[in-house]
Amino acid sequence: MIVRRIVSRVREHLSKPEISLIVGPRQCGKTTLMRLLQDELSKKGMKTLFFSLDNDGDRPYFESQKSLLDKIKLEVGGEKVYVFIDEIQRKENAGLFLKGIYDRGLGYKLIVSGSGSLELKEKIHESLAGRKRGFEMGTGEFFELVDFRTNYSYEKKINDFFKIDSGIAFNYLNEYLSFGGYPKVVLAETESEKQQVMAEIYESYLVKDISYLLKIKKMESLTALVRMLAAQAGGMVNVSELSSTLGLAMDTVNNYLWYLEKTFIVKKVTPFFRNLRKEITKTPIYYFCDLGMRNYAMRKFGKVDVNLVDGHLFENYVYLQLMNLKGEQSSVHYWRTQDKAEVDFVIDQGEVIIPVEVKLSWLESPKVTRSLRSFLDRYKPKKAYVVHLGGLMEEEIGETLVEFIPYYDLGTRIVDVGLK
Repeated sequence: MIVRRIVSRVREHLSKPEISLIVGPRQCGKTTLMRLLQDELSKKGMKTLFFSLDNDGDRPYFESQKSLLDKIKLEVGGEKVYVFIDEIQRKENAGLFLKGIYDRGLGYKLIVSGSGSLELKEKIHESLAGRKRGFEMGTGEFFELVDFRTNYSYEKKINDFFKIDSGIAFNYLNEYLSFGGYPKVVLAETESEKQQVMAEIYESYLVKDISYLLKIKKMESLTALVRMLAAQAGGMVNVSELSSTLGLAMDTVNNYLWYLEKTFIVKKVTPFFRNLRKEITKTPIYYFCDLGMRNYAMRKFGKVDVNLVDGHLFENYVYLQLMNLKGEQSSVHYWRTQDKAEVDFVIDQGEVIIPVEVKLSWLESPKVTRSLRSFLDRYKPKKAYVVHLGGLMEEEIGETLVEFIPYYDLGTRIVDVGLK
């Protein structure tokens, strides 16, 4: 089994009375995570119950709050119990349903999971304000893949592994850029099997989630939109151009984009700006939440070579690392100016900003681009990063220390500056 880093954070929250709410894309491993936690609790002698709204036999218990509470009481009486509820998005008014149970103060610990479907995050978060802790679970991270492939031999010395066995590590990077991190894809043994698994995930998402939510009968326009986003992931997206190309109204395109984001297929990155006149402030960029999904949409699944890929795919990889590392009080943006100066990412913490530039190349000496210099001159941050394929270097530019860091060392550096 692939060990997921989110497990420890959810495990720590099991001792808290608030609802543990786990959300993420279809087939990212939420059910496996919950079964693992249930097994751990059971081995400690704790009472547990597991319900899934994907299971026809469990659905009658969710017809009303009373139905579920009667079932729990039947199984455990008045004892303390950990109640796992999977696929909660299938319950109408799920937030109000859970709120009613929590507010009775019965001492039941609820661990709940679901996809982003049916505006799960908005509806449940609004209804459960002060009653839950949210955990967003993505598909597998790059370092989870590496730990799995190396049989967890280097968990506490992973950077040493990357330095000493750089060739093997680079093969893992190539695998991750090619196939992404969906657990079932990682576990599939052959490329043909990986292709089949990804096809099932892709079709399941389009048919079961989006077509149901949007009541779409003809999927051609949505499929074309996903392919267009994949082809220009990391590039600025003009909704008007998408509308014209697809032959859809702008409102329809915006609606599709909203659902693609809320169901964890893409993430929207907005511009960083302080000077409204000189900097681009409206056009967003979209990155995919899973690189395998992005490649499949482009019909390049399994055909990626890091030495030949476009820089946007590597940018997407770095973006996913930043999203895994950033703190709750920080946000990730991009920076562009009217005179075409650009920085791939800007981590914004309010008073502290950190630019991050991405280079799909083996830099042998520090080289700060004109665009990054322009950002440093304007904002004078204390730190800046250039992520590349080579080794660790640094250069001082004015008041800024620019660190050139290997693709695998981002986590250490980000933690050092207090973003986690």
